Amino acid sequence: MRKGDAFLHGFHVLSAAGEGLEALALAVRTGASLGLRPGPDFSPAGQAFPVGRVDANLAEPPGLPKEFKSRNNRMAWTAVQPLRPALEDALSRYGPARVAVVAGTSTSGMLEAEEAFKRREQGRGLGDGFHYGQQEIGAPAVFLAWALDLGGPALTVSTACSSSAKALAVARRLLRLDACDAVLCGGVDTLCGFTVHGFAALGALSPKRCNPFSRRRDGINIGEGAAFCMVTREEGPVRLAGCGECSDAYNVSAPLPGGEGAEAAMRAALADAGLAPESVGYLNLHGTATPHNDAMEALAVARVFPAGVPCSSTKPLTGHALGAAGALEAALCWDLLNGRAAAQGLPPNIFDGETDPVLPPLRLVRSLERLSGLRRVMSNSFGFGGSNVSLLFERP
Repeated sequence: MRKGDAFLHGFHVLSAAGEGLEALALAVRTGASLGLRPGPDFSPAGQAFPVGRVDANLAEPPGLPKEFKSRNNRMAWTAVQPLRPALEDALSRYGPARVAVVAGTSTSGMLEAEEAFKRREQGRGLGDGFHYGQQEIGAPAVFLAWALDLGGPALTVSTACSSSAKALAVARRLLRLDACDAVLCGGVDTLCGFTVHGFAALGALSPKRCNPFSRRRDGINIGEGAAFCMVTREEGPVRLAGCGECSDAYNVSAPLPGGEGAEAAMRAALADAGLAPESVGYLNLHGTATPHNDAMEALAVARVFPAGVPCSSTKPLTGHALGAAGALEAALCWDLLNGRAAAQGLPPNIFDGETDPVLPPLRLVRSLERLSGLRRVMSNSFGFGGSNVSLLFERP
């Protein structure tokens, strides 16, 4: 193994498309996502914006302290269970102090806080089950370290929609710094009124299924989800070959209109991997389906990939899972590199087919396009405040 290498071993996901990579692959194949449906319980009064719900049975470890009791932590716990054999192997080989956990999130236990505050408004107090620690933004990593007896660094990354993509970059950095030998890494975010109302106030939500890169695009569908993997130096099926990060700090919520921040992140990932744009076989777009985000990303992609690259947004399948989105989309890329692309094709860009004539034309995947010999894929994640990251994955 080389000192700078970081390999991704296994991935388990929970999303509106279902539980596991097979469910996500089925959604890609059919274009259907049963978990994406109206959410009046989270939407402003009189509205029912579509939201992506996780319908899996969620578990929690026994003896859980009250401060860790949240839907967000239950979702994280459920997502890591299939990784337990690999995690136990790492603990046995390296010891607890050499196994880290890095998780991305943006909501943490906000849902439990909302429910407690509603009870208090009704004169019933916050409730015996509420603890202020449930909504701490660092809770996911601290909880997983406690529940799994991990003694290495326990870090939570919260950079809005780029959180869990940045968590993967942090995991590679920890390995390169020799701060640990293995990292349980991913992201988790849970639906709550705070985020849905907040995006509604920004005018960023669509009243129907999102329509990325269409001239009729009109906003996001908020979702929830979790995705985790093991990251080590030992060779595995997929290598994290390049990470590109930047912060353009253009605006609190709006992206840099010309896409310079997104472009810088993609170019940095390519430079980090020592690769040319032509070597990338597929690009998973951030593709939120808002007018401004899709416009700036299209401009950036056209400049970085002037010869074109097959690309698509998969957010119509999962909703935009915010802090978990980057890890979910990394899991999809991991699955493509493990051979599913040859079996069923690249994920189509699900939209009405009406491209925006104002934007540079992208090579949007229109059907289950088969691409033999797929070796490298890239995934984009862009967060509020101009927190941009691009990840480049490679099959060794």
